[in-house]
Amino acid sequence: MAENKYDNLFLSGPKPWYQTASGPVIAHLEDDYLKGAHQYHIHWVPVQPGAVPGMKSWDDMGHGPHTHKQPEVMVHVGMDPENPYDLGAEIEFYMGEEMEKHVITGSTLVYLTAEFVHGPWIIKKVERPFLVMTVCQEPEHTEKARPDIVP
Repeated sequence: MAENKYDNLFLSGPKPWYQTASGPVIAHLEDDYLKGAHQYHIHWVPVQPGAVPGMKSWDDMGHGPHTHKQPEVMVHVGMDPENPYDLGAEIEFYMGEEMEKHVITGSTLVYLTAEFVHGPWIIKKVERPFLVMTVCQEPEHTEKARPDIVP
C-alpha cells in the first residue's frame, strides 16, 4: 500500500513485469498500471547487451517495422555532460514504406505520426551508455508489425 496519496504517480526502479532487450527499464507507464495513461517508457542502453539471456552482441537485437494508431515520440539522449549532443552510439532507424535509412549518432527526438511505418530500429554500436525514451499517445498498445516491407 502506498504511503502517500500520489505515490503511484512516481515511477522508478526495476520493473520485473516489463523488460526490454536493449537495457534496464528506468520507468514504464501504460494503461495496465494506471487506467487511461498513455505509454511512457524510458530505458538505459549499456555498452554491452545483457538484459536478455543469450544476447551477446547488438547484432542479436532489433525492433522491426511497425505502425501505431496514435503518434509516437522517440528520444535518444547521450550521457556525456561535456558533449550532450553526442549519443555515444550509432542507431539505424528506417522510416516509411520505402525503408528510408537514417543513422542516429547524436541526441535526437524523432516524431512519428499515427499509422506511419517506422523500423527496423537497430543498435549498431554503443561506445557509451545512453537513454531511450518513448511516448506513444495511446492508452492501449496498438503496435502492428509490418514484416511485409522488410527486404
